Amino acid sequence: MAPFTKPETVLKQAEGLVSVGQNHAALQSLTEMFSSKRFRSTPLASLEPIMLRFIELCVELRKGRTAKEGLMQYKNIAQNSSVASIEVVVNRFIQLSDAKVQEAQEKADKAVALDVDDLEASETPESILLGAVSGDQTKDRTDRALVTPWLKFLWESYRTALETLKNNARLEAIYQQIAQQAFKFCLKHQRKVEFRRLCETLRLHLSNVAKYAHQPHSINLSDPDTLQHHLDTRFAQLNTSVELELWQEAFRSVEDVHNLLTMAKKAPRPAMMANYYEKLTKIFLMSGNALYHAAAWGRYYAVVTAMGGKSEEELSRLAGQVLVSALAVPVGIQGEEGAEETKGKNARLSALLGLTRTPTRTSLLREALSRNALKLSPTTVKSLYNVLEVTFDPLTLSSSVTPLLKSLASDTVYAHYVPLLQHAVLSRLLSQLSQVYSTIKISNLLELVVPLRDIAAEGTYDDEQIEAYVMRCARRGELNIRVDHADGSITFVDSAFAAVEDPSSSTSAAALGAVQPSTSEFVRTRLGTIAATLHNSLAAIEPSIQPTEEQQQAKFAALVAAAEAERKALQIRRALVARRRELLSELSVRKEKEQASRRAEIMRKQQEEEARKAAQELRNKEVERARREIESIRVEEAKKLAQSLKEKGTLKVDINELESLNTDNLMRLQVEQLEKEKKELNEKMRVMSKRLDHIERAYRKEERPLLAKDYEIQQANDRAVFEASQKARLEAHRQAHLQDVETKKRLTRMLSDYEQMKETIAARRGEEFAKKKELAQKKMEEEKTKRRAAVLKAREEERQRLEEEERIRREQEEEERRLEEERRAEEERIAAEEEAARVAAEQKKREEEERTVALRKQREEERQQALETARRQQQREEEALRRQAERKAAQSAQAPAPRAPPAREEPSVWRRPGVPSARAGVEIPPRSESPAPAAGKYRPGALGGAGGGWRARDAAKQQGGAGDATPVRSASPAPPSPASTREEAPKEGDGFQTVEKKVWRSSRLQARKAA
Repeated sequence: MAPFTKPETVLKQAEGLVSVGQNHAALQSLTEMFSSKRFRSTPLASLEPIMLRFIELCVELRKGRTAKEGLMQYKNIAQNSSVASIEVVVNRFIQLSDAKVQEAQEKADKAVALDVDDLEASETPESILLGAVSGDQTKDRTDRALVTPWLKFLWESYRTALETLKNNARLEAIYQQIAQQAFKFCLKHQRKVEFRRLCETLRLHLSNVAKYAHQPHSINLSDPDTLQHHLDTRFAQLNTSVELELWQEAFRSVEDVHNLLTMAKKAPRPAMMANYYEKLTKIFLMSGNALYHAAAWGRYYAVVTAMGGKSEEELSRLAGQVLVSALAVPVGIQGEEGAEETKGKNARLSALLGLTRTPTRTSLLREALSRNALKLSPTTVKSLYNVLEVTFDPLTLSSSVTPLLKSLASDTVYAHYVPLLQHAVLSRLLSQLSQVYSTIKISNLLELVVPLRDIAAEGTYDDEQIEAYVMRCARRGELNIRVDHADGSITFVDSAFAAVEDPSSSTSAAALGAVQPSTSEFVRTRLGTIAATLHNSLAAIEPSIQPTEEQQQAKFAALVAAAEAERKALQIRRALVARRRELLSELSVRKEKEQASRRAEIMRKQQEEEARKAAQELRNKEVERARREIESIRVEEAKKLAQSLKEKGTLKVDINELESLNTDNLMRLQVEQLEKEKKELNEKMRVMSKRLDHIERAYRKEERPLLAKDYEIQQANDRAVFEASQKARLEAHRQAHLQDVETKKRLTRMLSDYEQMKETIAARRGEEFAKKKELAQKKMEEEKTKRRAAVLKAREEERQRLEEEERIRREQEEEERRLEEERRAEEERIAAEEEAARVAAEQKKREEEERTVALRKQREEERQQALETARRQQQREEEALRRQAERKAAQSAQAPAPRAPPAREEPSVWRRPGVPSARAGVEIPPRSESPAPAAGKYRPGALGGAGGGWRARDAAKQQGGAGDATPVRSASPAPPSPASTREEAPKEGDGFQTVEKKVWRSSRLQARKAA
């Protein structure tokens, strides 16, 4: 790997490589930078231009995988600091890919337009043959060659962008934007397979939200903004699937939207729900589920009327669709499948529509009427409702409905409801006939449905289809009939104890408007009829007492209080239920997070263990494989060597028996066998050479008498061949001469014409040459004139240039002379100033030296005065000590003389070890005097006649002698004398002395040196 360099340098190198056409090398250089360890520490301001150039090169070279790796690394770096930079790079990636697709489409269009050589010829033999073989048109082949590779790359770009931006809350906005752009791409290019894969990818990313919830910047679906982004994307997915007519994918998109809506804490926008229900109507219509199609129209109509903003015409058309869809619901459709399967399916579809129970045809019509759908509907729809639901005329039902169905079929809004309405009309006809007749001929039934055949498709209302529909109604339990084919009749069975399978069937639904109740209806409602009759009788016999006004007011107040208390209790209960739901949801989310983290930890440990085992197994397998390879290589080398030796004939051993031998043994066998074969060959050569010698000798004996005869025969043959060749050569020369003579005679006749033509051509060319020469001469003269003028002009310009240069040179010399004079004047001025400054400095230095000498003299005088004062003080002290000693001597002479104690030093006096006492007669060198203080400062002993300090007193005691009776303190070691000090003092004359530097040495070292 190349060493890390600065980002600017890498970008410049890449630009240089691109400029010379080496795009792959430029991309490789940028990719190597991403693999560097210092790439993460590079500032984003320097990385963003490099990333944009990297993306451009990847798009240009169609390197999708390389672009994905670069985007992943850049996202890991920039997601914590600059989300906008990631958005810029990803948008640039998508824009460049889209631009390449558009450019490819333009090239394909131009290629198709320019591919036609003959505009008048509609087909060429090549195009006919190619079309017969491939089945594609020219444009399709061109698109597949030019556009399809870039379409694939654009699709990979969208997938790469989504994979890069997934499961990151900070990148959620750009993620949803890219997803919607991918939907537009699929819709624009009609890419249905890619759209399904895109939907699966988005579902997978959404399902992984809980899995990555413990990671930083994870998606939180409890956030309203995030949930709204996901809802917008799912609605865009739903719209695209409907436009692409992928109804199964659209239904799955509806389920995705419903799951997100259940997670929302606040109700979505009404416009969004209206779009949701509108798409559900199309999905249910294409799936053939008329019941839930009508229920979806009802929900859509409720949302739209609540929103408002629709014109009367739009509301009229919408109300007509709601009512027609409810009328077109087949009766008894709920009983087609098994009970459990139907229940689960209906509950799932009802949940998608937000319904608490399964809708029925009756409930849908009742809801439509409650929302004034009948009043707002068109006249045709109102008439159809009256014929099917209000009037009771089975004999004219088909003829009454037929013109209405024709009118609806002509309208594109209601045309797709006509087949469902036909089934509803037939079901209604059978229901009404069962109430009027107990038996009817099949031929009469077929005559009643004849008007419906005019608007139905061919074969829809033939005898077999009608009979099959009747049997399906009987199987569902909608009708209780028997068909008698022998008699050609249909019998409507009226059982007194028949169970009603479907309460919403036409039989039960039409019971309210029936002409006469059926036996089963009579038995089923008998107890209710008796109860109603008894209640009415009791009310007639004992009428209830009407309460007074005060009682009514009291009851009303009690009812109002009870309602208010119940309402408050209901509000409290709702609040408790909502709070419990929130707590349960939070608890479930917390449990899910804990479980997800636990699962992630367990999975991580399992993966680590599996990785460890896999690595161990891989190492073992690698070792075993290496051993087997070494063994196989050894065996193969031995076999190859043996085979090569066998092919050469140097080894005559079976190869299968050499598996236990190695190359060394084979080489040894080869050498032994070669030696053996060499001996055998030498023996054979000896025998053969001897035999050949004898044969050659015999041949020569036999051919010796025949050589002379053969020589004579050879001479005769050579002479005959030579004579024949000579004759042939002479004949050929004679024939060539004759042909040349004939050619000369033939060409002689044309010689005059040749000479004339030659003269004509020479004259014409001479005239042309003279004209060209004259023109050349004129041109030469003109060029000479031009050249002469140019030379004169150039000479004049050169003279002017030289004069101008001379003038400029003189001006420059004058300027330089002036500058030189100014410089010299400035240097003289500076030298004068420096000289003056030097003289002033010397003067100042002399003054300083004089001042220093005067100060030194003054200090010396003060020092002498101090010494004189000290000497006088010392004399006074010595005189005092002498008088004191005399007094003590006089006192001791008067007293009796005691026995003298042994001489010893005074115990109260401390002496430094190794220092002799003053009484021992050792003279202590005098201490050097301190320098005299400057004038005006305090000096000890300088005031009055007081003593000169402890040094003066010690000096006086030492001069008193050793015989003095007064004990004298031992003096400290005195420094050198003042004279020697003054001699050794430095010569600066500043009044200070140099102090010798003392170095510490160990006592042991000093003892060793002394020894």
